[in-house]
Amino acid sequence: MRVKEPIRVAVVFGPGRTIKPVWFDWKNRKHGVLETTYTWTDVKGNSKRLHFAVRDEGGLYELTYDTSEQTWSLEGLET
Repeated sequence: MRVKEPIRVAVVFGPGRTIKPVWFDWKNRKHGVLETTYTWTDVKGNSKRLHFAVRDEGGLYELTYDTSEQTWSLEGLET
């Protein structure tokens, strides 16, 4: 299901400029990230976007970080 809503995300920055989402807040519920299953990047206009497919106890979510705007969004989910 496509969502495309702004969210808050807590991340850990690691070696080699890696970013690991730890949890995200959507609809007043905190979702703990159990696993990042896939990552990829794309470009939209002048902005590079980082995509993270993550899993919590209830589903699979696509989180996107817009490097130009410095914002996170929930792009979609599968439950």
